[in-house]
Amino acid sequence: MAAEGWRNRGYLSHLNEAGALQHIVFRLADALPPDRVGDPSWTSAKARLVAFDGLPDQGLGARHLSDPMIADLVQHALLFFDGRRYHLQAWCVMPTHVHVLVLQEPGVALGKVVHAWKSFTARQANVRLCRTGAFWAREYFDRAMRNERHAETAFNYIEANPVKASLCAAPEDWPWSSAGCRKRFGETRASGI
Repeated sequence: MAAEGWRNRGYLSHLNEAGALQHIVFRLADALPPDRVGDPSWTSAKARLVAFDGLPDQGLGARHLSDPMIADLVQHALLFFDGRRYHLQAWCVMPTHVHVLVLQEPGVALGKVVHAWKSFTARQANVRLCRTGAFWAREYFDRAMRNERHAETAFNYIEANPVKASLCAAPEDWPWSSAGCRKRFGETRASGI
């Protein structure tokens, strides 16, 4: 069984708690400007979150996730263990980063889930793109939802992210998202929110 509580690998703290609903963001290794990654003004988690917000939407770096083949790969990886290791509430694969709202299952460490998503997709993407090296940034951001209103705000933010970044006119037009999947497959909104 996975140990519950907070853990830290030296940069960001992560919560591992069965039944926790969390907003996860992970990004490509080159999605932030190199001078910002080591910025000493990012002294607290809150400062790093404020500095991070909006930067990936600027489309810096190689934007590997804008390739439909790679976006499909990532979306399929997110969906693969949905309902068995975790429960996806919302997700969105953007050109440089991924948003996921996920309900954690007992006995499955969230860090292991995120690691599985990132390691599988990095290996596959590097092969498909004929490249080597780091695909994803080492760390990911996570934020536990405090209440239903917080979860609803995160859900709406995630699904509206492609519209905010001017990638489509409506959330359901973005094929690599929970909104796009509902449109394609006629599914109802994810339960639990």
